[in-house]
Amino acid sequence: MKNKTVQWGIGILFFLGLIAALSAGFIYYAIHSSAFTIDQPVAVYVDAQKDYNRLLSQLQSTAHLKNRNLFNRLAHHMKYPQNMKTGKYDIRPGMSYIAAIRMLQSGRQTPIKLTFNNIRLKNDLVERIGRQMMFSPGDLLSRLNDPAVAVSFGLDTTTVLTLFIPNTYEMYWNMPADKFLERMKKEHDRFWTHERLSKAQALHLSPAEVTILASIVEEETASRWEYPIVAGLYLNRLKKGMLLQADPTVKFAVGDVTLKRILHVHLQMDSPYNTYLYSGLPPGPIRIPSIPAIDGVLNYSEHPYLYMCAKEDFSGTHNFSATLEEHNRNAKRYREALNRLHIR
Repeated sequence: MKNKTVQWGIGILFFLGLIAALSAGFIYYAIHSSAFTIDQPVAVYVDAQKDYNRLLSQLQSTAHLKNRNLFNRLAHHMKYPQNMKTGKYDIRPGMSYIAAIRMLQSGRQTPIKLTFNNIRLKNDLVERIGRQMMFSPGDLLSRLNDPAVAVSFGLDTTTVLTLFIPNTYEMYWNMPADKFLERMKKEHDRFWTHERLSKAQALHLSPAEVTILASIVEEETASRWEYPIVAGLYLNRLKKGMLLQADPTVKFAVGDVTLKRILHVHLQMDSPYNTYLYSGLPPGPIRIPSIPAIDGVLNYSEHPYLYMCAKEDFSGTHNFSATLEEHNRNAKRYREALNRLHIR
């Protein structure tokens, strides 16, 4: 009888052990199995609020989390909700529950590629960048409008836009606004090589002034091959002490870049950006110019041109002239073309 009891006991223990082993195996398999139904990487974001429930909703809606309950139990077991780290994380096909939680918990982010170009105003810039980063447009705008911040980069709140070189940059989504500006300063200094600085110095212009002139050049023509020609024209006028009389600066001063025709009333707009009234360069850029536009100024064409007028074929290119008489003839043809199209 005693032997039977022992045998029964051993059998029960064996059975329980088998159940435990099977359970452990099942759990191991479950937490290491694919947790998401996706066939390409999906980004999820943890912002400064570190809202765990919102993250779960992201995982379900965008990464198609298979078992929310299993993920939730494992995350709490690993104390992840109490140790969330901000960032942008890529959930990849085949990623397991435990691998995903470990990635999130350790803060192993995937860098973003931040791009900005074709930007005119400061508000446009902060909106474009704010849509791609964790910090808000307001966070960045407040810094760009802070004189102390601008001075720390050797600029003022008007010229601070010359800090930005349009390009694509790899960085982390949760980078603070201050660190972002420091990164832009490094990229600015990297762009302004010894060769570029030497060319700017030969023009007796600072990098900021070159950028301001480049912003006018880029607004003036739709053709990149004209950049050096237009730049040379304005440099000729600056050397002679002539007003730049650049139509894009008038549009900027008026606040309407869509103007098809510059009228006398527009030319009377009292603004330091109106180069028909104020000599020299305007106080700041009228857009954030592209790298080709900046290089177009640094590698300007030497020629005698002092005047330019949009071609009457509306191609976006220009007729250039060295004399006022020739310019007036070009301007007459352009006005006649506008009249024929009833553009007022």
